[in-house]
Amino acid sequence: MKVIDCPLEGLKIIELQVFGDNRGFFVERFNAGKFADLGLPTTFVQDNHSRSAPGVLRGLHYQYEPPQGKLVGVTRGRVWDVAVDVRPGSPTFGQHYGIELNDMNGRLFWMPAGFAHGFCVLGDEPADMLYKVTGLYNPKGEGGIAWDDPELKVAWPLAEMAAAPIISERDTKQQSFTEYKKNPPRWS
Repeated sequence: MKVIDCPLEGLKIIELQVFGDNRGFFVERFNAGKFADLGLPTTFVQDNHSRSAPGVLRGLHYQYEPPQGKLVGVTRGRVWDVAVDVRPGSPTFGQHYGIELNDMNGRLFWMPAGFAHGFCVLGDEPADMLYKVTGLYNPKGEGGIAWDDPELKVAWPLAEMAAAPIISERDTKQQSFTEYKKNPPRWS
């Protein structure tokens, strides 16, 4: 396991060691001892699994009550995964970072609480994502920002998607980043 710090404070890429041969592969996705040794969180309270069809774009979502950090990875397909710093007072407030996660590159993406998260499915096959989260899901403590907010300027790789983005009704109605800045949640 190797940890790579991203340009936005707190974001990390975890490169896993993938052992493969003509039969397939094996990869250790989580080991509390190794995570602790690398300064990564070891206490997760919920695991989630989502499947998204080709062309799906989800986000940008966050949970502030309880604050929720996410460890995400892909077990099938390819996604462009994005984290946006929405922590007021952070030196990188409003900046984003994106990375391709796929079923073969052996990468996980750690986002501490205070980041909005989104992703789009690349290519023409579905994508399965596994999330380990540090706070139990609470629909009353979640929020979102428009995936295509012009102020955030997230560079979604739309040309690599199988179709025009498929967006949920909820995500078509998310607030702008300007609206978010008027009344941001507390992240402590």
